[in-house]
Amino acid sequence: MAQLSRILVPLEFSPRCQGAVQYAEALVRHFHSEIVLLHVIAPPLAYFGSVDSASWYTSAEFEHDVEIERSAELAAFPCDAVEGAVVRRMLEKGDPAQVIVEVAAAEHCDLIVMPTHGYGPFRRFLLGSVTAKVLHDAACPVWTGPHMETAPDPAAFQVRRVLCALDLGLHTRQVLCWGARFAGEFGASLISLHAIPFSTTRLGPIYFDPEWRMMLTRQARERMEFLHEDMNAPGEVVVDSGEIGAVVRDVAIARNVDLVVIGRGHRAHRRLPTHAYAIVRDAPCPVVSI
Repeated sequence: MAQLSRILVPLEFSPRCQGAVQYAEALVRHFHSEIVLLHVIAPPLAYFGSVDSASWYTSAEFEHDVEIERSAELAAFPCDAVEGAVVRRMLEKGDPAQVIVEVAAAEHCDLIVMPTHGYGPFRRFLLGSVTAKVLHDAACPVWTGPHMETAPDPAAFQVRRVLCALDLGLHTRQVLCWGARFAGEFGASLISLHAIPFSTTRLGPIYFDPEWRMMLTRQARERMEFLHEDMNAPGEVVVDSGEIGAVVRDVAIARNVDLVVIGRGHRAHRRLPTHAYAIVRDAPCPVVSI
């Protein structure tokens, strides 16, 4: 994990976004980062729903009024960063997810902090469409979670335990490296977890030979212990079986974890692993997706 020198926080002015800003403020206190507060104005049809419904109010008029309103909201949105820290506020137009990804790249942001979803037209989904697209496409890590509105006071923020959920795939080293370095920054303990899916140990109600499960568990543990030693990342190794999201949630609760770190797979596939949705949705604490 590199120094978090610039943190991007997309805003849609909800309590969840205020929580995201508080997490960013907490990180600024440690890393002395710059915060970029970004609000993206969606195209007019995203509000009207159709061309006909906007016929009585021209697009130019609407965009002008919205820009004035949102500029005022952005300027007034509270961000009590540490004295001396730089806070920039940006107002852009376009598709929110695309603009967030583009701004993060153009501004060389090291982290995006955002809630799982807001209060817009996509609130019925478990993971908001904007957040899902950002998780798919952003090159930098994304810090998110469903409980942003309960973010702690930045001055009281602590990281005591970091949990890395590892699938033992191609990006395992990258995930463990980020989690280990972040834990080291805060003097936190590191826990790495591999969840063996039920699909590999049973077929419906029929369980495979217990020795098969024991072999999978032993191999996973040996692989993880090797990685910890090879990367000089001391920490606890946990191997369990079950539905991946539920296993990560249960271990995070049992160990009183402050942050979960997961991988997003290869960006070229443009597809977030299915279990990542469950982890982000069910985790009792923030989740950083690498």
